[in-house]
Amino acid sequence: MDNTTFKGVLVTQPDGKFHAAITDIPRQQLPSGELLIRVAYSSLNYKDGLAVTGKPGVIRIYPMVPGIDLAGIVEESASPDFRPGDAVVATGCGTSETHWGGYAQLARLKADWVTPVPTGMSLVHAMGVGTAGFTAMQSVMSLEDHGAKPGGRAIAVTGAAGGVGSVSIAILAKLGYTVVASTGRRELDGYLRGLGAHDIIDRAELAAASKRPLESERWGGAIDSVGGDTLSGLLRTMSIGGSVASCGVAGGGPFSTTVFPFILRGVNLLGIDSLRVPNVRRRQIWARIAADLDLALLDSMIRIEPLENIFELGAQILEGRVRGRTVIQVT
Repeated sequence: MDNTTFKGVLVTQPDGKFHAAITDIPRQQLPSGELLIRVAYSSLNYKDGLAVTGKPGVIRIYPMVPGIDLAGIVEESASPDFRPGDAVVATGCGTSETHWGGYAQLARLKADWVTPVPTGMSLVHAMGVGTAGFTAMQSVMSLEDHGAKPGGRAIAVTGAAGGVGSVSIAILAKLGYTVVASTGRRELDGYLRGLGAHDIIDRAELAAASKRPLESERWGGAIDSVGGDTLSGLLRTMSIGGSVASCGVAGGGPFSTTVFPFILRGVNLLGIDSLRVPNVRRRQIWARIAADLDLALLDSMIRIEPLENIFELGAQILEGRVRGRTVIQVT
């Protein structure tokens, strides 16, 4: 590699067949954007697992550098908002879908997609948060916007041992909520309690089939990264005026419900879209993350892996074998 190339994961589709490899990429192939960023770290999210293993639904153009998150240092800037040397973070802004992402040593992005790394937070912390933690904070803020307050019924967090779940538990517990974690990996009970979970239930409890449109009120709110039957169960057991922040499909897209949770209990089903977030709102979310996420707890969620392991890690997250947050060291 010389200064005309950089190392990264490149996904191509020769003859219609998926191919991905770590290779030297010419700088001249970088897409357009006001900022040239030297990427230090990226992260591993469920969508990244899909992208690097050739599953459909993420990559829309080829060739593609995957990695929906990145944190690094600005090398060149055509924007008045950033200068060379600035530490910056970008999450879920079309990267790995229609724009090259973070699994490479260089990235060129639009300035509107990028935010400064909050004061006191390292680049590793920024990627420990990543899209998963950003989505968690976005979900908490959406629950708050719809009336959630500490001191009421418990907040359920599904997919609790994953990235969104882990960060959600830590934030909610710090804010004073009673948190119940739902997981299929009971060997991680100690980890979840360490993050602040008051109680832990088996995921099968929420996903159990029922012929009743409503069941006993149990939850003041929920952050659901699973979907499917789990989301159905949450809606049936939500308390009056409670809200479910729906932010993932690890358990499947289709779910079954009736109108009764909505018309008899005023339940709110809140869709969380972490992609189309205006820059002003992004900065607000990152400010809340800096204020309300204990960095020591974040450290306990993080493991750092080299870029060379990304293909194996991608398979692991799709199989539900990744705990917390995986940070990918790129440079």
